[in-house]
Amino acid sequence: MRPAVRPDPAVDLEATLARLETMTVSQLQAFHRQAFGEPTNSRHRVWLVRRIAWRLQAQREGGLSERALARAAELSAGQQLRQRRPIGQATSNGAATKVVPMPLSRGPTLAPGTVLRREWKGTVHLVTVHPTAFEYAGRFHDSLSAIASAITGTKWNGLVFFGLKQSHGKSAKPQEGAA
Repeated sequence: MRPAVRPDPAVDLEATLARLETMTVSQLQAFHRQAFGEPTNSRHRVWLVRRIAWRLQAQREGGLSERALARAAELSAGQQLRQRRPIGQATSNGAATKVVPMPLSRGPTLAPGTVLRREWKGTVHLVTVHPTAFEYAGRFHDSLSAIASAITGTKWNGLVFFGLKQSHGKSAKPQEGAA
């Protein structure tokens, strides 16, 4: 892996950031590879622009302070995290990279013990929230979507099915049969 290219202080950061907004996804991927010495698999244009802008600014300004990093670690301590190893990266001695914590869910936080109620085709379905899973009909499931699919026989967003979120990313008020 090539070392990251350090930005030239003479280059105007504001002009570079403005130029990112006009680039295509392929151009952004090439810029990322050239600027940071590593490829990106993302094809999400907005994410790429934001990620590249953050990294350029972090290189220029020094990134997060030790205090901010310590506070982030403090806030995440004790949280349910899943682990995902970055794909295709290794340390300088060839060992696998450090595992990166990822949040379990971007949806609403449901307290353990909460019972979700949903009526579907004349049958009432109850789901109990546990610290690491959801219980439905005596079986444990990793997600509400798996339960919604089991109930309906088709793919559903579990948060939408149980009335915890509207279908276009908007939070919903609890609806009849949802709580």
